[in-house]
Amino acid sequence: MRIVVVGATGNIGTAVVEQLAAEPQVRQVVGVARRLPATRDAATPGGVPVTWHGADVRTDSLEPIFDGADAVVHLAWMFQPTHDPETTWATNAIGTSRVLEAATRAGVSQVVAASSIAAYSPRVDDSPVDESYPTDGASASSYAREKAYVERLLDTHEARGDLVVTRLRPAFVFQRRASSEQVRIFGGSWVPQRLVRPGLVPVLPFPRDVFFQTVHAADLADAVVRTLLQRAGGPFNLCAPGVVEPADLAALLDARHVPVPKLLVRGAIAAGWHSHLVGADPRLWDALTRLPVMSDERARTELGWAPAHTATEALAEMLTGVRERAGHGTAPLHPA
Repeated sequence: MRIVVVGATGNIGTAVVEQLAAEPQVRQVVGVARRLPATRDAATPGGVPVTWHGADVRTDSLEPIFDGADAVVHLAWMFQPTHDPETTWATNAIGTSRVLEAATRAGVSQVVAASSIAAYSPRVDDSPVDESYPTDGASASSYAREKAYVERLLDTHEARGDLVVTRLRPAFVFQRRASSEQVRIFGGSWVPQRLVRPGLVPVLPFPRDVFFQTVHAADLADAVVRTLLQRAGGPFNLCAPGVVEPADLAALLDARHVPVPKLLVRGAIAAGWHSHLVGADPRLWDALTRLPVMSDERARTELGWAPAHTATEALAEMLTGVRERAGHGTAPLHPA
C-alpha cells in the first residue's frame, strides 16, 4: 500500500507515520505538511521509505501528490489563531474540502479523516454514546463548529460513493513528544512549562463535575492503520479506558483538589484569552464541560482495537513531556 498522510508532522501525524513505516503491508509513506521534520531520517524508524512534500492544503495542488496512492489520511488542522477564525476556517473547512476533492480526482480509494469528540452535540446525561449521536458541535468555539462542518463534508463525499470515507472521532490526544506544542497552542507563551511539576502548585482549583476522556497518540495511530488494512469505512469513536476526573488530575500534579464553579474558571480563561495571554478560547472550555462520554465498542469489535494506555496514563505522559520540554523535531507553527 502507498499511503499519503496529510498533516504528517503534527501530534497525531507523527505517530501515524511511525506506525505506517513499521507495517509490512505498507510499501511507501508520503508525508505532507506545511513544516517538515528537522531530521527526516528520524521520522522513518520502520525502514519503509517516506517521501516528504511541503504543501499547504489551503493553496497548493494536492492531486499530483495523491496520484497513485491507495489511501489518504487527512490529519491537517489549525487550532490557532483562535482570534482569527477566518484563518482557521480556510485550513480546517476549505482545506478539508480540497483534500477530499483532490483525493477523488486522483482516484484514491479511501480517505481516513480525523474528526473529534468536539464534533458531537452537548451531552444530555453521562451515558456513553455511540457513533450515531448527533454531530452539531459541543459549543460555539471555532474548533467545535469547524469539526461539525467537516462532518457534513464527509457526509457528502460518503454519499457520492466515490471512495471509502473513514472518520475517526478521538478524545483528547496526548503523547510525550507533542507536549511542548500543546502547551504553546492551548496555554500560550505565558505558561512556564517548568511549573507543570508535581507538588509545585499546592492546590488545583477545578469544578467538581468536569471530566474528560483521552487517547494516546500511539493507540490512535494503531486504529488508523487498522482502518487502512481492513478498508473499514464509517465513524469510529476512539478513547482510552476510563475518564480523567478532577481527583485524577490533582493526583498527577500532587495537588489538593479545591472545587470551584465552572463560571469562575471560564471567567479566568476568558480574561486571559481576551488579553492574548491564553491560547484557548473560553468557548472551548464550554465544549469541555458539555462533551458526551463516548463508547469505543465499534472500534473494539470491528477493528479489533485495544488501546494500550488508560486515560490517566495518556495524560500523565503528556505532563511528563511538558516538564521535560519534549518535542518531535519540527519547527513550531505557533512559536512561543
